[in-house]
Amino acid sequence: MDRKLKTWEAALIFGVLIAVVAGSWLGQEQEELADCVIRFHVIANSDSEEDQALKLAVRDRVLEQAEGLYPQNATLSQAQAALEGHLGALAAAGRAVVEEKGYDYPVTAQLEESWFPTKEYEGFALPAGKYTALRVTIGEGRGQNWWCVAFPPLCLGAASETVEQAAQAGLFTPEQAALVTGGGEGYVLKFKAMELLGELRGLLNG
Repeated sequence: MDRKLKTWEAALIFGVLIAVVAGSWLGQEQEELADCVIRFHVIANSDSEEDQALKLAVRDRVLEQAEGLYPQNATLSQAQAALEGHLGALAAAGRAVVEEKGYDYPVTAQLEESWFPTKEYEGFALPAGKYTALRVTIGEGRGQNWWCVAFPPLCLGAASETVEQAAQAGLFTPEQAALVTGGGEGYVLKFKAMELLGELRGLLNG
């Protein structure tokens, strides 16, 4: 009985050590990727069909406006500085769409650190974790969210090609580009592990 207990304890300790090592590795990989992108987060006024359609129209206008702010061959820090310096203009661009559609909702824009779940897009995916994000809120902000990437601009056009271009520009390493486009083996399982790790950290941190 004592021997079985010791074997069980050893197995448990070994499992915990494996989880800690794997968790540390996965967490570092996600954090390094988070240091390469600025996410984009749009929150609709409500879940009504009209407000959800308005959210997408605001998304398109703000994305277009944001892309025009980046210097040519911008680095991440340059892109972030450009967004920080024009948050009022980005909010105004969203507000203009709201007014064009006949609504009177306020629109706010801010840069903040937010937690994102694993999200798959057409041509690429991003693992769960904390990212710096451009957050645009329409009206009461009680509707469904829309997530993507403000920089590099992956949300419009052929995302897989944009990821490749970002890698060529040095914004992603080849390994990171393979990770987000699914070129790496087992990336779906890896993303799920990252998400579970994030949820576990959230529980432990209260």
